[in-house]
Amino acid sequence: MRALHQDYAAQLTRFVQRLTSEGTVAQDVVAETLLRAWEHPDVLQRTEPALRGWLFTVARNLVIDDWRSARHRHEIGTDQLPEHPGPDQTDRILDAWLVEDALLTLTPDHREVIRLAYFDGQDTRTIAAALGVPDGTVKSRLHYGLRALRLALEERGVSSR
Repeated sequence: MRALHQDYAAQLTRFVQRLTSEGTVAQDVVAETLLRAWEHPDVLQRTEPALRGWLFTVARNLVIDDWRSARHRHEIGTDQLPEHPGPDQTDRILDAWLVEDALLTLTPDHREVIRLAYFDGQDTRTIAAALGVPDGTVKSRLHYGLRALRLALEERGVSSR
């Protein structure tokens, strides 16, 4: 077996590398070819040209089998790592749609006060100054606007708990 490896391994490796252009595949094919020769001792009794032809035919057939394999057809080699998937955003998007739809049912005054308070993070005094209304009016609009928003969300199947 060592003599077989010494006599043919380098030649088979060069042959397979020309067929595959992949060094690791070439080494695997050569190892498998020599293993198959070892498993068939009658092949080792052949003349040198017949033995050489058998080895190169087996190597070529192994390369063809690899090309035809599902692994080769369905896998794409790349030197880049796959993207890391982020958390699923589906629930967040659906919640945003529900809230947006429910906000559209409110009066423009209630919707504006809720937007300024909860989405822009402004306090009641700043909102009152921006809208030109008293502080108490902003608080009242927030209270009734949130109550109407809760009812609109409940109508859409969103539980308040």
